[in-house]
Amino acid sequence: AGMNGTAIENFVCIIFNVSFMNCTWHVGKTASGDTQYFLYWKTSKKEDFTGCQNYIKDNRGRHTGCRFQNVTIENKKAYFLVNGSRSGQNIQSYMKTIILYRIEKLTPPLNVTVNCTEASHGCEIRWQPPRTSHVKRHGCFKYEIVIENK
Repeated sequence: AGMNGTAIENFVCIIFNVSFMNCTWHVGKTASGDTQYFLYWKTSKKEDFTGCQNYIKDNRGRHTGCRFQNVTIENKKAYFLVNGSRSGQNIQSYMKTIILYRIEKLTPPLNVTVNCTEASHGCEIRWQPPRTSHVKRHGCFKYEIVIENK
């Protein structure tokens, strides 16, 4: 239900620093300036939706995103619902399912050390895996090293 073009567009979520998640969206093309959007989410079909506690707002005070803390990824799917309200107009709602591990932006590897010796004309580079809440097997990570001669 609701007028075409009033639902949000370009819904994107990203998880960063292990347990923080930001979701953002654009206001619908035909939504009027006084349309307000509300985000709800859950991580299992059995749960009830919970509302966003910390909205990102544009310069008109409209909700255009949400900040989350203490997000646990595990092997979870997340179900998102964004609906809107405006006096006298039905706003189309938007639903999306996201597999959480696919949207994680990993932290850089930790404790990177480089030891170069003239005797062997070589360098040894060591590091530890990035911090993450859900990867238990360190063999899951692939690394790329870019060496530039200066």
